[in-house]
Amino acid sequence: MKKLFLFVLMTVFVIGSADAQLRNLGDKLKRGINAATDAKERADQQKAQQAAAKLQENSTAVFDEFTAQNIPEGALFVCQERGSARAAGTKDAPVRDIQKAIDLAPDGGTVCVAEGNYLGTLDRGWIEVKGKYVTLIGGFNSDFTERDPHKYITRMQPSVEQRGSIGMGILMLDCIARRSAAMVIDGIYFDLGNYLEYCKADPTDERFGCPEGCETGRVLPISSPPNSAIRFIGGKFAGKLIIRNCMFTNASFYGVLLMHMGGDWEVYNNVFVSNIYASFEANGGLNQNEYAHRSTVDFHHNTVLFSWCATKEMEDMGYGYRMRNGVDHNVHHNIFGCSNMGAIDAAWDDSNLPAEKRKICSAHDNLFFMNQGDLTLAGTSGGKWLFVPAKRFDEVEQLKEYENNRELPGTSTFKDLIDPHYLKGFANLKIMTTSSFDPNSAANLYRAAHGMNMQGTSTTRVSMYGNRYNFDKAKVFFGAEAGYGAQKIK
Repeated sequence: MKKLFLFVLMTVFVIGSADAQLRNLGDKLKRGINAATDAKERADQQKAQQAAAKLQENSTAVFDEFTAQNIPEGALFVCQERGSARAAGTKDAPVRDIQKAIDLAPDGGTVCVAEGNYLGTLDRGWIEVKGKYVTLIGGFNSDFTERDPHKYITRMQPSVEQRGSIGMGILMLDCIARRSAAMVIDGIYFDLGNYLEYCKADPTDERFGCPEGCETGRVLPISSPPNSAIRFIGGKFAGKLIIRNCMFTNASFYGVLLMHMGGDWEVYNNVFVSNIYASFEANGGLNQNEYAHRSTVDFHHNTVLFSWCATKEMEDMGYGYRMRNGVDHNVHHNIFGCSNMGAIDAAWDDSNLPAEKRKICSAHDNLFFMNQGDLTLAGTSGGKWLFVPAKRFDEVEQLKEYENNRELPGTSTFKDLIDPHYLKGFANLKIMTTSSFDPNSAANLYRAAHGMNMQGTSTTRVSMYGNRYNFDKAKVFFGAEAGYGAQKIK
């Protein structure tokens, strides 16, 4: 009986000890889980704080180094309101036109431009910077005591009066003397919406491609009079080039199309809306085998909307930014929306070069919405395009950096600032092609009798294509999304 009691007692003790050990083990496990959870929460919180700090840093970035108080010494001044063609170009005696000031400026000089619409010598519709590096700064009031590019609009906005006198672009550059030189284009708004000819604003006639509420119908064919292929900034440039705080609307042949002859370019805080072919393209002009990585473009904090294809058949072009060969590209913190073909064109292949000489491409921290492709790649030999969504950029081997690309958040109010009629028209865009062939028509019977190929007709109609986007409505995109796209000047 005593042995039985001791056995039971020992059993209870062992079971009790085991229970205690299990409780201790459970407590340790629980504490470990809690500690791991706390650590993860702290890490997530720290990551969120870092992201917020980064967003705040981006949203409060200073995108303006020129004010009325720090105008460079020796600058020339342009004022349409009170300037004169024969003036000296001083603040008290400004010239009337930008071209005159460029001609007077020394190499490396600065031209400050007051609000107004500037159309070049004798209002021909374009200006040029040739053989020297001249910085152009717009956005001043008429007496140059204040500068605010969003308030005091310096524009290059030709109209029907300039048809026939504009060359290949509104601002043409020919500055290739040295890659150590620098030039800034800051605070100038470019627009061809009053120059191009459009179909009537009649939504009841499907021939006109005019959605309800748009101010014009589709643009008439480019390179057919009176329309012509015109870019806003073109030519060739070597050196450090900065384009910022500008607006590019309704171009008929690229917003910016430049030959990159070496140097570091930075393009930021600009708005591009409704441009045909592409909004921005820099072509490498140097031999990559000899000058690899001598040409770079840092394209950031730009808002790029409605990049239209080359023609209403919409078979090619229609890009926001093009990663052409011969240039290293860094594309980040932009907003790309409503691109006919692709927000970013990465279809150009330079794999025939040694690996260390191929272009370096990065696309990270961008927002996208309603693009046919967020990134477009060349497909197989069959010619099919590959349209890559932002969430799959990590699979694109050409991209060195690819993180944090995503769709515009549903909570964003950015889309509310887009002209609702224009956006609705784009969202419901339709392409209708009809064809006819009559082998017994008089023309085809004649052609057949003379051994010629018979012919048919094909007609393409679109519900919208290259319609003019209102200049004043485009200005609201500066500062529309904190940290992404064009910001307001601080």
